[in-house]
Amino acid sequence: MATNESPLFWPAYIKDKVLYVLDETLIPTKVKYIPVKNTKEAVKVIREMKTRAFGQFLVVLNTFLVELKRNKLKGQSLVQAVEKIAQALNASRPTFPFADVTSIVVGWTHKAFKEDVDISSYLEKNIEGFIQGIRYRRLERVAKIAALTRDGDSVLTHCNVSGELAMAAALCQKEKKAVKFFATETRPYFQGAKLTAWELNQVGTQVTLVADNAIASLMKERLVNRVIIGSDRSCANGDIANKIGSYQIAVCAKEFGIPLCVLTQPSNTIKQGKDIPIELRDPKELLSYEGKKIYSPGVKGFYPGFDVVPHELITQSIAIKAGA
Repeated sequence: MATNESPLFWPAYIKDKVLYVLDETLIPTKVKYIPVKNTKEAVKVIREMKTRAFGQFLVVLNTFLVELKRNKLKGQSLVQAVEKIAQALNASRPTFPFADVTSIVVGWTHKAFKEDVDISSYLEKNIEGFIQGIRYRRLERVAKIAALTRDGDSVLTHCNVSGELAMAAALCQKEKKAVKFFATETRPYFQGAKLTAWELNQVGTQVTLVADNAIASLMKERLVNRVIIGSDRSCANGDIANKIGSYQIAVCAKEFGIPLCVLTQPSNTIKQGKDIPIELRDPKELLSYEGKKIYSPGVKGFYPGFDVVPHELITQSIAIKAGA
């Protein structure tokens, strides 16, 4: 598959022992990368939402590599250090299944220690291979999204997986498919307005921004015929959690007979959606914009970062298994 990558497709990379993370909060004004040199800075980048879901997983994996490059620990001391890094990353955001990934790294660490091989070299080789495997499977999914999308489709998206939809749109263009997109604002960070609309526009596809509360009207007027969203957590029964607002979109899609496709990562860690720990973000994130208060003093804010979409509302899943 030959198509230009969106910067959001691979928003983090290591150079000279430093992890550089795309600051997605600055897009579309500027494209700037944040240098991350240790676990503490990585946790800060994740908690402050400087990068979205996939970018955060890249940060998690690359943090181990950064720490391996900066310290000279060996043996049991290195095993304990890796476990401590994993614990810090796992605690950075409760809804995200970072433990699914960090547990693999910790497992490799114990295996290397038990087999008396160089832990650092073993981990670097396995983590780098793991990351390249994810990259390959993400490119595969881009092709699947493009294949799913038909000529004449009008697609609604809400917090999709970084970079993939834009690259799929570019593929559709090469295949002479006329496809247009509607992107929600995705409040309160406006990722849809700042990121999704920006990257779709960058590849030259038609994109229209809609208010989050315009979804039902949009569907009622038959302005969209397909919905594609991402997922930040998956359950054994097929339920998923995604950016807050995904559930109401799924309900409306069901009401109007519009297929809902979810880009997901299968997991059996949690049995069903009601068991997913939903992260409650700082109310200030809802009550302010770019550091400025926008509501009257005394007004309270309630901002759950995610909601759950039951599996019965999902028409199709396009899955990717990290490390599979």
